[in-house]
Amino acid sequence: MSVRRWATTTAVVVAAGAGLRALAPAPATWAAVLADPQRVVDTAGPDALLVPVVWALAVACWAWGALGLVLTVASTGPRPVARLARTLLPLLLPAAARRAAAVAVGLSLVTAPVLTTVPAGPALAAAAAEQVTAGPVAGVPADLPSVPDWPAPAPDGGHVVVRGDCLWDIAEAWLADRDGGRPDAAAVSDAVTAWWQANAAVIGPDPDLLLPGQVLHAP
Repeated sequence: MSVRRWATTTAVVVAAGAGLRALAPAPATWAAVLADPQRVVDTAGPDALLVPVVWALAVACWAWGALGLVLTVASTGPRPVARLARTLLPLLLPAAARRAAAVAVGLSLVTAPVLTTVPAGPALAAAAAEQVTAGPVAGVPADLPSVPDWPAPAPDGGHVVVRGDCLWDIAEAWLADRDGGRPDAAAVSDAVTAWWQANAAVIGPDPDLLLPGQVLHAP
């Protein structure tokens, strides 16, 4: 390694170390994360746990790179030290691993400030609650009927819509119960039109759109 390259690498390692030091989480944060990480996620959101983890990984990569720099410098020293350093360098820090560590440190320095600016979980929850409780949404009626968890008993000859129902199946089952046997397609089509016309006030203009809980009366 040339003197210029060594100086440049040293400057980069020192700058990365300074950046990591500036972004270090507070001791109280570390205490909370180490004591009960699940509680941190529940109370402050996943970002509060992600930032210390990313920082710790970045510090590990930085220390790895710094060790590589020290071994590289030592490989140019006295013969016994140089021989040991040249033996350890490819074992502990292969070239591909050093490049990956440099990329990891760079990404952590870029993403950590972004993560630290994300609002904590309670702040997001409070904002969501404020939006939900702010009042009725424009264009949406305030007195929408609630959908029952379980359909009420159907009236005589009628039908209470459940999830997955369509007028064709309802009309076909009605014809089969009334007339016995399996009705043909033409009869079912006529029955669908009759059911729609008899329940137009409930179904609306689209006969293919049925909502769970709607009570339909037989034609």
